[in-house]
Amino acid sequence: MKTLLLVDGSSYLYRAFHALPDLRNRQNEPTGAVYGVLSMLRRLHKDFHADYSACVFDAKGKTFRDEIYPQYKAHRPPMPADLSGQIEPLHRCIEAMGWPILVIDGVEADDVIGTLAMQATRSGIQCVISTGDKDIAQLVDSRIKLVNTMSNEILDEEGVRQKFGVSPAQIRDYLALVGDSTDNIPGVEKVGPKTAVKWLLHYGSLDNIIEHASEIGGVVGENLRKAIPWLQQARTLLTIKCDVALPIELQDLTIRPQDTQKLAELYARLDFKTWLRELQQAQNSVNGGAESPAAQLQSQDMSSGLSGGELSPDYETILTEVQLDQWLARCDKAALVALDTETTSLNPMQAQLVGLSLCIEPGEAAYLPLAHRSCEETQQLDLHWVLGKMKPWLESETKLKVGQNLKYDKHVFANHGIQLSGIVHDTLLQSYVLESHQSHDMDSLAFRHLGVKTITYDEITGKGANRIGFDQVSIEQATRYAAEDADITMQLHRCLYPSIESQEQLHYVYRHLEMPLLNVLFQIERNGVLLDLERLHAQSREIEAQLMTLEQRAYGEAGQAFNLNSTKQIQEILFHRLKLPIIKKTPKGAPSTDEEVLQQLALDYPLPKILLDYRGLAKLKSTYTDKLPQMVDSHTQRVHTNYAQAVAVTGRLASNDPNLQNIPVRKQEGRRIREAFIAPPGSHIISADYSQIELRIMAHISRDQGLLRAFAAGEDIHRATAAEVFGIPVEQVDQEQRRYAKVINFGLIYGMSDFGLASQLGIERGAARVYIDRYFARYPGVADYMQRIRLQAREQGYVETVFGRRLWLPEINSSSHNRRQAAERAAINAPMQGTAADIIKLAMIAVHDWLQSECLRSKLIMQVHDELVLEVPDEEAELVKKVLPDLMENVSKLDVPLRVEVGMGDNWEQAH
Repeated sequence: MKTLLLVDGSSYLYRAFHALPDLRNRQNEPTGAVYGVLSMLRRLHKDFHADYSACVFDAKGKTFRDEIYPQYKAHRPPMPADLSGQIEPLHRCIEAMGWPILVIDGVEADDVIGTLAMQATRSGIQCVISTGDKDIAQLVDSRIKLVNTMSNEILDEEGVRQKFGVSPAQIRDYLALVGDSTDNIPGVEKVGPKTAVKWLLHYGSLDNIIEHASEIGGVVGENLRKAIPWLQQARTLLTIKCDVALPIELQDLTIRPQDTQKLAELYARLDFKTWLRELQQAQNSVNGGAESPAAQLQSQDMSSGLSGGELSPDYETILTEVQLDQWLARCDKAALVALDTETTSLNPMQAQLVGLSLCIEPGEAAYLPLAHRSCEETQQLDLHWVLGKMKPWLESETKLKVGQNLKYDKHVFANHGIQLSGIVHDTLLQSYVLESHQSHDMDSLAFRHLGVKTITYDEITGKGANRIGFDQVSIEQATRYAAEDADITMQLHRCLYPSIESQEQLHYVYRHLEMPLLNVLFQIERNGVLLDLERLHAQSREIEAQLMTLEQRAYGEAGQAFNLNSTKQIQEILFHRLKLPIIKKTPKGAPSTDEEVLQQLALDYPLPKILLDYRGLAKLKSTYTDKLPQMVDSHTQRVHTNYAQAVAVTGRLASNDPNLQNIPVRKQEGRRIREAFIAPPGSHIISADYSQIELRIMAHISRDQGLLRAFAAGEDIHRATAAEVFGIPVEQVDQEQRRYAKVINFGLIYGMSDFGLASQLGIERGAARVYIDRYFARYPGVADYMQRIRLQAREQGYVETVFGRRLWLPEINSSSHNRRQAAERAAINAPMQGTAADIIKLAMIAVHDWLQSECLRSKLIMQVHDELVLEVPDEEAELVKKVLPDLMENVSKLDVPLRVEVGMGDNWEQAH
């Protein structure tokens, strides 16, 4: 069967403009939307073989819908100039690629698509429509399906039912009821997707709902009856017109051969260098090696120096005092300098300088070798002399620097007695703020944003057993690699930062959270934590004895000895010898013995519980009591974790080498590990922990009046929830009911289902459903928020924190039910977890600044989830205990008060 591929160009144009960074060519013209749409078109023709294709755009001016309803899309601001300026080059590129373009006056792109789709099905041709517009779901039938190239979602008839809860034929009625805020079409007040789906499943159509409107009670029923005069008009506006008079026939929509010369000219103008190279390679193979027009254009481009991501091969190696003086003079006058170091180690506390690179303008970069051990080592300037000469510039607050992960470089210079200052930009953090769900390493960023394939570390040092240290790399190779890093960093900054700067909320997150936090984290990492090594060794011995006891108990339950660390032997014992039920299987078909399976089996059988206890203790021993003493720095006698600032999509920090955030504290053995985190003589540990912060943020975001009242009154929120759910006075709530309420409170903000709640509480699923229904009945604002945030996530592909941090959800429109549900749960929780992460970051900055301004000897030594841990001299303890809560509670004003609990002790556990 033949296929027609239709692309909703207008839908993708807007989405690409808002989703991609503010890419620009050498003339500073915006190109991001063009790049995004062309990328999708290129991908579509790889993924779908089509006999006929067309890219359809909205025409300028009014349509027949504006005649029917003058307020149609009236709320939309004018198209941004940076977007309208990209339409002409986009159309030219699409035409040069051979795609037919359709722009029909008086109607929208949807109507043209609908008309062509109907013509195709009448001719026995199947139709694939590529769009991000939910309205077009009304066209789906057995021969028409939708593809969203940005989210990898494919919707057939069943897919539409799963996504919206109704059939394609009911989509118009569904949209009329809920309204379409994008097009300024109101629906029935207080009627959301859930209600609309319920009505349509019961009555079948909008007409039948209207006919039985008198049967629907409550406020929504009253609102429905008020809206009846409008609903028919709303449905008309939302109905895709499928009989547009078109100037072409289906047979005219065949892909033409691309105009290589024209396309090469356009790619060169837009600085799409990777695609330009592809054209050159393809044309060279056709021409038998003769230089193609595309290659000529590229050669001309390269001859004029650096542009649009291409790299100059002529980097300078600084080997003389004269060269160094010249570069320092240029750096001294430059508005911004990109700086990067090459070192002996990835461990920031131990790394020593091998060399450093500088870039002032794209293409103008140099490498300064300082400690290479190759045959050229005699050419290098003396490391200590160079650092002495560069120290004033490196430590100057007014000499501004940009880098990629400058927290690491700051440690490296600190190892040499230099306090690197003037850090104003970091491309790692810029990428993180713009696209937290992506990779932020330089190689990925260069390829994604500049179209450049960089020299990798592996390429110059080798891999595995054959890897050499950077100090053994030849200076010539090191220059190409290291100078490129500085060059790419400057280019990335110029590519990424304008996009951040143009968006007020993202700019706030970057300027007032992430960049100031870089220096705070550096200081916390530098401070390190003192450990009681004898206590850890004693705990290791105790755990070893417990493991041996558990091992003997396991043998008794199994009726034989076996290796408790062997998955294969555990499978044999549990499922063959003891005949326990198989809960699930591994991808290879073997019975699973993962933690979830053992937890379920442990409810009824003793051996799985013993195995769980054994695994937990063994992990505690190997990860903490055995390993922490080995990680103590020989110079400081402390352990120094690394806080990764650009890992978690929610904005939370990640602690590693060692991970101090995942010490299990629900059991006594885990809590005892915190006893080994101690203060030196004459000092104490102080812990300051935000109380129930995510629930407070939920109250703020959802605006639920019940939650707001409870927090404003300073009530025990779990006790208050228990009173609401169980329908009893607060004073009658017992501990078990409070425990249930706590699980409900925290579970629901993570999107927990009735099944999940039943598992957590060990109750029937029906009872869990009753608790959830009661909860939402008492806190309707929470239910409204959850539905609202799901829809927002599906529409935008992201949600936001209170401060504007953007939390991307790539799977939110996935065709996989499980992935989509997981993304929906993340959409509910991410604004709360992300806002909590932002608040603790603001708190760290405020506390650090206060300690610095007051010249106190107290120091921040750890950040764990919603907690700050300080090492405080005894004479400063009362002051710190008094000021700390006030600082942390006032870093942000929510609609509910923030509360901080402070504790003090000789060790971390005592401070709780």
